Amino acid sequence: EQKIFEIAEQGARSDAGFNPIGGLLTQVVNRIEELYSRDNPSDVTGVPTGFADLDKMTSGLQPGDLVVIAGRPSMGKTAFSLNIAEHIALGPKLPVAVFSMEMGATQLAMRMIGSVGRLDQHKIRTGRLAAEDWERLSVALGKLNEAPIHIDETPALTPIEVRSRSRRLARQCGGKLGAIVVDYLQLMDASRLAGENRATEISEISRSLKSLAKELHVPVLALSQLNRSLEQRPNKRPVMSDLRESGAIEQDADVILFIYRDEVYNQESADKGIAEIIIGKQRNGPIGTIRLTFLGEYTRFENAAIQRPY
Repeated sequence: EQKIFEIAEQGARSDAGFNPIGGLLTQVVNRIEELYSRDNPSDVTGVPTGFADLDKMTSGLQPGDLVVIAGRPSMGKTAFSLNIAEHIALGPKLPVAVFSMEMGATQLAMRMIGSVGRLDQHKIRTGRLAAEDWERLSVALGKLNEAPIHIDETPALTPIEVRSRSRRLARQCGGKLGAIVVDYLQLMDASRLAGENRATEISEISRSLKSLAKELHVPVLALSQLNRSLEQRPNKRPVMSDLRESGAIEQDADVILFIYRDEVYNQESADKGIAEIIIGKQRNGPIGTIRLTFLGEYTRFENAAIQRPY
């Protein structure tokens, strides 16, 4: 498979050469006209995340972009990415690929049932559902049963395996995916780079995910860990240098989103139930912070009613 992949890569490179500026300008003008003549004009030109303020700042997830979602454990990285996947599959009804190298597929399905049905995760795990919960469960199952969400729970996939499986799924779905989610980047296997250090391996992984996004013209959401050292600071909001093996990730990513929930560190926090989504990098847009409501019992993020200026 490695040899086939290398041959395909060489073929792709030989086909791609210089593009005359005239042809590129035509493509740009066609895109502008397409956006201008939409029936329902909005600021969202990409794939909507379902979070209004995030979409307003990013114009949605742009095809071809590598979007890194980073945070310390328990901040809600998986829940946030799954909520986006749910919206893409249930709203625009676009197929979503989820590579879950940490949690099992059944666990993810359970989380999505809780999120979509607004059902307490503890009740789902223990089976202690009240009468009204059964109706919510039925509605959630009905919605998710029709959702084009595809979960691969294989651990320690290599970049080549992620690429080949994504290509295969795209073909099965008529060539169009709404998003690819990788949970999480540091659990991928780049051991073919024998003798290289971990930073070099992560560099290979992040570069391959960016290449995949461009090839399939789809946003790739890659979850990432953060260095533990940030917890020694008084202000524990993440910054770019907190990305584990950060250099390559910071360079390859088009958008970097940090998740911060103050209540994880401060039990007396005035911001209980609030999550900050910090846009630390956006290649083609502004950086800044938006606030979301976090409903932990449902593993669900929602649009916050009130936005504070930052």
